[in-house]
Amino acid sequence: MRKRFLLTVVGPALALISTFGMARAETIGRYDCNIVGAASQDPIGDHDGHRITGTQYACVGVEGLLKGALYTGSSTSEWDGPKGRYLNGIGMLRSPDGIGVTMVTEGVGSVVMKDGKPVGSESTGKAIYQFATGVFAPLSGKAVKWAVRPAGFNRFSLEVMTDDELTTAAAKQ
Repeated sequence: MRKRFLLTVVGPALALISTFGMARAETIGRYDCNIVGAASQDPIGDHDGHRITGTQYACVGVEGLLKGALYTGSSTSEWDGPKGRYLNGIGMLRSPDGIGVTMVTEGVGSVVMKDGKPVGSESTGKAIYQFATGVFAPLSGKAVKWAVRPAGFNRFSLEVMTDDELTTAAAKQ
């Protein structure tokens, strides 16, 4: 059970967005995150290692536009051995100057091994900023890319970047 838990140190979640006209992804900010409670591990039953995992997490912004903001989220993912894909994810960003809500639109992950043991997972994907107020209001409706890297037991780093594909397409309009 503990190994399975470590396999899913994940977290989608996301925040902020791109400025139209950029030709490449740029970092918006980075969060340091902690898993809250125990991730659920539900075997699907068709073969060993195939499961649905639910994770809740809490983060604090440490770089960029996200610095000082708090982010809480949850995600559900399907894992087949060491590979996973995100089925859903949602999060809420809070700061004294604004609020935002993000939703994962896609994501994949893989287990990270160290000395033959799982130490977490790396994941990447996309999300959309569904709602925003205050300083984040201009970001409402914008897309982002996200990347998760393990940072210790039950911890991970979440980087949020502009979505260069959507940004480039919008710039051509």
